[in-house]
Amino acid sequence: MSAETTPTTEEERSEEARQAMMRTMAEAKIEEIRSGLAAMACYEPVVTVREPEIGLVMLQGRIGGKGAAFNVGEATVTRAAVQLASGRTGVSYLLGRQQEKARLAAIVDALWQNPNGRAMVEERILAPIRARRQSEAERQAAEAAATKVDFFTMVRGED
Repeated sequence: MSAETTPTTEEERSEEARQAMMRTMAEAKIEEIRSGLAAMACYEPVVTVREPEIGLVMLQGRIGGKGAAFNVGEATVTRAAVQLASGRTGVSYLLGRQQEKARLAAIVDALWQNPNGRAMVEERILAPIRARRQSEAERQAAEAAATKVDFFTMVRGED
């Protein structure tokens, strides 16, 4: 394998970070994305490369995670692609039928790819979404903990 085809550690980290960013976009509410982009108020003009469109993808599963793949069913997905004036292209694929959210997520993806603007995207768009998700997770954990039942066994002395 040549050095060109083997991803570097930095490339792998960048890909993982982009995946994490897109996971955050998938968990975001459309209002959060809109308000985050409005807070930036300085992003570049956007050209739509691919209008948001709705389609189906086949879901596959494996028994025990190791067996042969089999088709489980289909899921509705919305995809979109945009390009900024700088030439950066952003794409998004989201479960469901939210066309505007897919387009906004693609814009965030394109903006995030600019190393100079990434910190602003993280601060104004991603951080509030992650904070909300964290507080929701903590609230759910507290609710689950409130219903926890501790069972204990009393040990009899030796007979």
